[in-house]
Amino acid sequence: MPHLHSQYNPIAKVIHWLSALAVFTLFVVGYWMVDLNYYSEWYKIAPHWHKSIGLVLLAVTLFRIVWKLTHSSPEIEGASWEKFSAKIAHTLLYILLIAVFISGYLISTADGRGIEVFNWFTLPGLGSFFENQEDIAGEVHFYLTYSLIGLALLHALAALKHHFINKDNTLKKML
Repeated sequence: MPHLHSQYNPIAKVIHWLSALAVFTLFVVGYWMVDLNYYSEWYKIAPHWHKSIGLVLLAVTLFRIVWKLTHSSPEIEGASWEKFSAKIAHTLLYILLIAVFISGYLISTADGRGIEVFNWFTLPGLGSFFENQEDIAGEVHFYLTYSLIGLALLHALAALKHHFINKDNTLKKML
């Protein structure tokens, strides 16, 4: 697809920044809520919000992938290795996001119950697909989310490097 734009379009910008906010917020909340105990007032509230926001982010991410495939975006700036690295990093971000969503679903539905999304609807649970699904998916979810956060931070650092060191328009295109 040809690169005809000097800026990302407003929809891509909004989705990018809301997704970034949601990913980091979900990470912080997930990190915090693993230490909640049954007697905490947040014991049921925090997971409900975590799952609901996660599933909304899944829908936004799927929309974002379709949007990215059907709309042109500005050309990536930098040396050829930077362009290649950026494409790999963006692809890995999407793969990690989808894998995090799948592992979260497997944790939450291992007992066959669905996931209540903001009390709007219930995403059906399909039960357990393998022994110790909740524990194994929990471990996978843990490592995937740390990988996602690490790659997202690297992505942000690369944008800041382009802005402050290369002094190009990489960051400005998304602002």
